Amino acid sequence: MNEHELPLLPPQVELESIAVLKQLARANRALAELKGYSDTIPNKHILLNAVMINEAKDSSAIENIITTHNDLYKAMSEASGASPAAKEVVNYRTALWRGYELVKDHDMLTTNMVIEMQGILEKNEAGIRKLPGTVLRNETTGETIYTPPAGETLLRALLHNLEQYMNETEDAVDPLIKLAVIHYQFESIHPFYDGNGRTGRIINVLYLVMKGLLDSPILYLSRYIIRNKSAYYRHLQSVRIHQEWEDWIIYMLAGVEETAKESLVLVKKINAELERMREEIRERLPKLYSMELVDLLFYEFYTKITYIEKGLSVTRKTAANYLSTLEKEGFLVSEKVGKERIYQNKRLYDLVKNDI
Repeated sequence: MNEHELPLLPPQVELESIAVLKQLARANRALAELKGYSDTIPNKHILLNAVMINEAKDSSAIENIITTHNDLYKAMSEASGASPAAKEVVNYRTALWRGYELVKDHDMLTTNMVIEMQGILEKNEAGIRKLPGTVLRNETTGETIYTPPAGETLLRALLHNLEQYMNETEDAVDPLIKLAVIHYQFESIHPFYDGNGRTGRIINVLYLVMKGLLDSPILYLSRYIIRNKSAYYRHLQSVRIHQEWEDWIIYMLAGVEETAKESLVLVKKINAELERMREEIRERLPKLYSMELVDLLFYEFYTKITYIEKGLSVTRKTAANYLSTLEKEGFLVSEKVGKERIYQNKRLYDLVKNDI
């Protein structure tokens, strides 16, 4: 397919086959369970940060941006020695946070929001592709497998059509089926020089938030794509060449089902660990304990004296004493980075790192 052959949305085919509807029911059930559980948690940001960093790590890995949790720990704490790949993963998380704020504020997803998120991802303002010559190649053979549309005017027209489709509220198509269509269309438009895959995966979860299927972006879809990477590209190509929508939609719905179940397991583990640490600190350090303190310890893998000082409105000396005491009691592990001491919540770190 060349750049003149990408049809506008909606697709002019029947999307809701019997096989699609069966998988749709399973995906919706799993997603509803994840949303239902996460709705009961008072401070969603605690879980959101932990889930989001794994999503950012795996989404970047799809683009061969490989890093470790230890590198991420350094990058998030702004420590020296963090790898460029780790910094890119942190940029992904920042872009996802920004997109989440925009969607919650405006209850819509627009082209300008997408451009802003991609700019955060890539740390540049190149915006929509203006130069011709972009092709997608087979990583192994170097063969050209797809030539996306070219020319800013055409790309903006296609994005405008996609924006209308995403924000349409009157059609009868289930949002999860539309999610598969939206992801296909965005990846086929391929509007940016870099970061299209990661931007598209951010759009996936933000669309679910916008449609009320999740309250926060805790669906962890990139790992499913990594596990099924060859099928992902094969199904995309089958839609482009043969308009074979059914297999692609079922693939994406199965991904939503599988990752909703896995995200639920991880979120439950994090919440259980948070409650366990609350109880232990309350029993062993009753004078120091507060719910707000424990929440701060689970906001990231790490914390700093300034975070506790500001978060609890205490003096720097008091904040330092709190963290020192928690380290002595085995709740935290510290490391000197430059002139500053960073305190890691090792339990949370190990839990997220070892998540399977």
